[in-house]
Amino acid sequence: MKNITFTNTKNTSDLHNPIPAKNHIPAWYKELDSYIGKVKRPDGEGGTTSSAKRCMPLFDSIIAGYLILSPADIFVSQKDGQPWFEWANFDLIDFHPVEQAPNHPNNTGHIAYPKWNNPWSVKTPKGYSCLFTAPKHRDNVFTILDGIVDTDIYSLPVNFPFVLNDISFEGLIPAGTPIAQVIPFKRDSFQMNLGTESNYGELEKLSLRLSTRFFDRYKNLFWQKKEYR
Repeated sequence: MKNITFTNTKNTSDLHNPIPAKNHIPAWYKELDSYIGKVKRPDGEGGTTSSAKRCMPLFDSIIAGYLILSPADIFVSQKDGQPWFEWANFDLIDFHPVEQAPNHPNNTGHIAYPKWNNPWSVKTPKGYSCLFTAPKHRDNVFTILDGIVDTDIYSLPVNFPFVLNDISFEGLIPAGTPIAQVIPFKRDSFQMNLGTESNYGELEKLSLRLSTRFFDRYKNLFWQKKEYR
């Protein structure tokens, strides 16, 4: 198992250290029944009553990597038609001129991009980088702008420009809110190819194997467990 090291560079509170994403499953997913109507059965049309809770790709994206959490409260109000940010402690928010990316598809009308000043350094083994992305399948009021950093070589804290999903939002973003999901991965070089008839034949075999089961087909036949501790 590889090590990933998070180092607190700004003496922020230990109450909100980074955590494995598996330790902070969103409430909607926890509360979702595994089967529609709580009945495990074929649906009469070749499928089953399985809900999204049985979808392993969705689950894997929720638990992938680690979560960086806000170390203090942020309060958002409105001033002159734009969000106004106040924070309880630490130098949590900075700003980038919107001119750096005026046409970014996530820009909903901000005149400046707010930025989370992340106190955490991330260090990975040689050959491993990190995707810093918005926490997956979570109902946050903001979305960070994703980025990839070669954290084996560059281990200084990575800050996170973000946008409010609703620019008119007002309210509290409490301490402990997931800010970013950190997913380490091994760097490699790839060459794109288009599939041939032999590739299509392999897909037919996989499809046939998949069709032999009603429930948890991908999970039981193909899924590989991922571990983030």
